[in-house]
Amino acid sequence: MSTVLDGANRAIAIPPRVTRVFPAGPPAAIVLYTLAPDLLLGWPRANRPEEREFLLADIGARPELGRLTGRGNTANLEVVLSLRPDLILDVGTISDTYVSLADRVQNQTGIPYALLDGRFEATPRMYRTLGALVGRERKAEELASSCERTIATILDRISDIPDDQRPRVYYARGPRGLETGLGGSINVETIEFLKARNVAGGTRGGLATVSIEQVLAWAPDVIVTIDRDFATSVRSDPVWASVPAVRNGRVHLSPKLPFGWVDFPPSVNRFIGLWWLAKILYPERFPEDLRPITSEFYATFYHVSVSDEQIDRILAGRDA
Repeated sequence: MSTVLDGANRAIAIPPRVTRVFPAGPPAAIVLYTLAPDLLLGWPRANRPEEREFLLADIGARPELGRLTGRGNTANLEVVLSLRPDLILDVGTISDTYVSLADRVQNQTGIPYALLDGRFEATPRMYRTLGALVGRERKAEELASSCERTIATILDRISDIPDDQRPRVYYARGPRGLETGLGGSINVETIEFLKARNVAGGTRGGLATVSIEQVLAWAPDVIVTIDRDFATSVRSDPVWASVPAVRNGRVHLSPKLPFGWVDFPPSVNRFIGLWWLAKILYPERFPEDLRPITSEFYATFYHVSVSDEQIDRILAGRDA
């Protein structure tokens, strides 16, 4: 039995043939689906019909398993054992807490538990490690190389923009738009990766609730949101009317099918989102039509062909 070092430098003993993988949380499920969908036992949350439209039909419809990590962890070890996985996969934060969980579950179940680095910039390395873990090195290299090309192309185009000309961005979550990601939060990782100035970045942390008075004081140039209700209401809300982003029509609803392009969950779905963000933050540097880029991403990562009508619906943030 061979071993592979995971993201925490733990030696993971892998069976000669991996055919069944249990994802510990949503990021892991998405990563595994993009690389080796046939190995995915199920999803932490059952996919909705509008999400399954953009996934392989039989894989997208696989059952809800619950989750071992993150908010609202609902899976228990009896469920995991009953599914007889060859491997448990987690993709996310490499910290003592998650390493301890991986070790404990592995010791209690006897099932190898790999913890891979879920940071955006670590994605190419993560794919190569996962490819070695499940015996899909060729596809892993294809996906890793695609991610590297995206990063290199986009960063090269914005490398000479002075800091004072980079937009001030507020990331709005929730129907009132008052939940946001602080500096270093995985939820705003791609916004900060593009060197935009996260107005909430002065404080380090994760997600936080802020006041409308604070947003007014920040006066962001651009608002990015994942909440359709907020995106609709903020344009006519007098409380938000003085915010430069609202006044200048720079409130942008992130696409989310089958998975969010900026967040929710923070996984490899963010790579198509990086193109979308770059285009709204630096439109003069990214004149491309997003449709062919979207089509190629969905074919390569989600294994589906999408029509022009579907792409328009995705880009508009509509479910149907």
